[in-house]
Amino acid sequence: MTTSSILGQFDLHAGNGTFPDLNNGYVYPVDVRLHLFGDAARWAMVVEILGYNPREAGLSCVLYRYGNCLTGSGPGYGAFLDRVDNMDEIDPEGAEKYVGDVPLVVSGTPLTVTAGAGAPLEEVFRELVPAHRELLLADETELREEIPAGLPLLLRLEEWNHPDDFWDTLPSGHETFRLLAEVLDSGDPARYRPTLPPNTHWSNWPEAGTL
Repeated sequence: MTTSSILGQFDLHAGNGTFPDLNNGYVYPVDVRLHLFGDAARWAMVVEILGYNPREAGLSCVLYRYGNCLTGSGPGYGAFLDRVDNMDEIDPEGAEKYVGDVPLVVSGTPLTVTAGAGAPLEEVFRELVPAHRELLLADETELREEIPAGLPLLLRLEEWNHPDDFWDTLPSGHETFRLLAEVLDSGDPARYRPTLPPNTHWSNWPEAGTL
């Protein structure tokens, strides 16, 4: 386990399109979170991307997993956790608009929103954050599904600086992922000392989801 080998795995998946892309034209971003796990010999990173994909007609939390100790299918994007149980009620015509006056049932919990009829669904879903963030993102069981039991959590980020794309900048060439690889290699979360401002809030990605 070295910084360069960790970055090599990140670069490999960025190159084949299986690394988190906040500028995805097919998905409206709603929220994100990132987790690092590790010990002297093992490492894992899980990135959560919560987003609305109109083509899939749903709000999903997608887990991207990387590491040298994953217990499932291997690195890349894995679980797609559907979050809204009653999409057929809130958007019965598939118009990508909120029907109005219907609670959103998220993971079995009815949630009232203030949006009116005709509001774009991405705006309705974004309204759920931050009050209901923990319902929308992965719980501890979902998060650790392919992480070895007992592997310590090293670092959790609620925001960070993410590249605009990976055509010109691979993870190994970006400050955030170099620092994260150093944390995983050393086991020292204090190695994460970013100088770039965070940009993972959905408002920084106006083109995402618009294809």
